[in-house]
Amino acid sequence: MAGIAGWIALARSAADENALGPMLGALEHRGIGELVGYVEQDRKRQAVLGVSLRDPAAHIALVLDGAIANARELRARLLGHGFKFAGESSEEVLLRAYQYWDKDVVKQLRGAFAFVIWDARKDRLLMARDRFGERPLYLHPKDGILRFASEVKALLKVPCVEKRVDLSAVRDCVTYRYVPGPRTLFAGIRKLQPGSYGLWQYGKLHEVRYWTAPDRAPYVKRRNDGALEGFLASLEEAVALHPAEGILLSGGLDSAVLLALASAGQAKPKTFSLGFEGDKASELPHAAQVAKHFGAEHHEMVVAPAELMAHLEYLVSCRDAPVSRPSDLAVCRLASEAGRSAKTLLTGDGCDEVLGGYRRYVGQPASSDAEALPARLLEPLAGESAERTKQDDIDARTSPLRRALYLDQTTWLPDELLERNDRVAAAASVEARLPFLDHRIAEYVSGLPDEQRVRGLTTKWILREAGRRLLPAPLRKRVHADWRLDVAGWLRGELRDFTLDHLQAASSATRHYYDAATLERVLEDHLKGKKNHESLLWTLLNIEIWHRTYGPA
Repeated sequence: MAGIAGWIALARSAADENALGPMLGALEHRGIGELVGYVEQDRKRQAVLGVSLRDPAAHIALVLDGAIANARELRARLLGHGFKFAGESSEEVLLRAYQYWDKDVVKQLRGAFAFVIWDARKDRLLMARDRFGERPLYLHPKDGILRFASEVKALLKVPCVEKRVDLSAVRDCVTYRYVPGPRTLFAGIRKLQPGSYGLWQYGKLHEVRYWTAPDRAPYVKRRNDGALEGFLASLEEAVALHPAEGILLSGGLDSAVLLALASAGQAKPKTFSLGFEGDKASELPHAAQVAKHFGAEHHEMVVAPAELMAHLEYLVSCRDAPVSRPSDLAVCRLASEAGRSAKTLLTGDGCDEVLGGYRRYVGQPASSDAEALPARLLEPLAGESAERTKQDDIDARTSPLRRALYLDQTTWLPDELLERNDRVAAAASVEARLPFLDHRIAEYVSGLPDEQRVRGLTTKWILREAGRRLLPAPLRKRVHADWRLDVAGWLRGELRDFTLDHLQAASSATRHYYDAATLERVLEDHLKGKKNHESLLWTLLNIEIWHRTYGPA
């Protein structure tokens, strides 16, 4: 893991070279310590970036965030083509692979990655993100200069990058609880989309989508003999390609299956679980049983739920964005504690979006204790809401299940779940590895009939069948539920004054965004216990915290 920061411009004196140091400093938690600034310029253009590898003879410099999961395989292939290697690092494999495949190198890579390659001979900058968007890359194009960084906070270190809020993105954040890409809450700063690469050459940026989640297209019938065996083989390969020192063990099926596979090649893996004081439905006992069965070195963390709130403002600053769900606080605490013992962690995230694990996939509405967003609340916000869904991007013949999966894989997954995971892990100086998001798994299960993923009222059916093979019956009964925190009670109790100050006091930076009468009614109904508006109020509170943290105009 390493932070990416730099810029490219046509004019030699277009940008201040002194800005690179502060940009890299803002990303120190991503493992930036060994990187050095690299500047190449002539009268035509200026290229400045922090590099992790440079080949002076080839006039190529690059920085890689993440790892190339199939580096060993690619290295063997490139040796066959006459390339020489000094070591076995992902960076060196990427550099030689780029020399052989040029921009099509992205199609050869597996794993979670973002990278930038400066090729002086071609006067070209190539940047790319992995297929699902596990690793981030933000762009700020302005006045002929393209600035880029792993996190928004690094771009904000450049004096000419304005902290200006995008009000239409605020509207989206209130509506969806996150900002759909490619936009961010900052006007002028956007994301390079997952599964895409960008080429900057001759002063222009050309973006290309090199991979599309396969559920976008309708199912094509083929023989499905041995579907379970094929799935298990794909998952075993993905786990082998993503070795880690520890596993976040939730108590559910996803992480239990990962432990079963990982323990086959690791004598005593470390496992980490989180529970809450006084939780009668705690999953800790079940997680401990799973860990014991596979001989893991198990670690439990028990916290008081209210303790997590002390970390809210810190987490907002880590994300450069509002915290969309209260359970993110629990994820942050778990990653932080686990990071003391392991610097690479397997998680089961992404499983539901690829294998069909949510109740809405079987026609059941998602649980919610909040009423629909009051339409009048957002009337003062300028601008139109971005189109969250990508219905026009989907083949009309695609089944409802595949359509729902594709939409989640291209909206909620990269822009909320993976963005949260990346920041939480980076803040703890650990690397999260997600085998279920290996694109070969997604391509395999997308080639199966719908009932292999959702069968009747049974979600992620093929994983449950895999569990029958890998886990004894007592260990496969539990299904992990998202950590449930009493946010509604907090807002009425210990957070009451905090919430009113942030949303209604004269010092509030966002109260003018919303219809005052509607906001007052929402607050009154919730605080008096008439209705539960915890989801809406949590979102509004976090947007205000974000404003106070970054002070955008």
